[in-house]
Amino acid sequence: MTSIITGDIINSRSIDAELWLAVLKQELNNLGSAPKRWEIYRGDSFQVEVPAPDEALLQCIKIKAAIKTIKGLDVRMAIGIGKKSHDANNISEANGSAFIRSGEGFESLKNLRQSLGIFTGKSRFDERINLYLKLALIAMDNWTLGAAEFVKLSLQNPTASQTEIGSMLGISQSSVSERQQRSYLPDILEMETLFRKELKTLENLS
Repeated sequence: MTSIITGDIINSRSIDAELWLAVLKQELNNLGSAPKRWEIYRGDSFQVEVPAPDEALLQCIKIKAAIKTIKGLDVRMAIGIGKKSHDANNISEANGSAFIRSGEGFESLKNLRQSLGIFTGKSRFDERINLYLKLALIAMDNWTLGAAEFVKLSLQNPTASQTEIGSMLGISQSSVSERQQRSYLPDILEMETLFRKELKTLENLS
């Protein structure tokens, strides 16, 4: 069992590529080394493996927050969960059901008009979890630069207090509290925890 994230940068042509490439590569490097674990291709598309499927959604939230710290940009991602039947030195040459689900799921996101989706091959699970995601994306897709910066730092420093986050951002504790409210991060993390719990209930995932 593994998980594959297929994604692309929304509005990438409107921003100097060097700005967002550095941010994206930093997030992907946290997950392993290229090209075994991740690759960027066709300019603004990428694929990355997260070997622990229950970690995949959190990693997507981290990537989304990082990209949205750049004005005008967002990211579209599909998580495919399943098997890796063939390993390779380059992730683009590996395959299995996780890769197929990620690729097919990514193509379906454009029709669904949704920027993040999870695809396991279990239709009832996928329908339910993607409804949760659709609701969470009402907040995530509308993160301001300030909210995205808060989310990024909060996820990088999960034990930090609001005062400590404020020091990192150069703002007051009350301003941090306002950004937290606008980001809906506690509610999004509740949804992420629910995903982990429900994923454990799936059986015979191939």
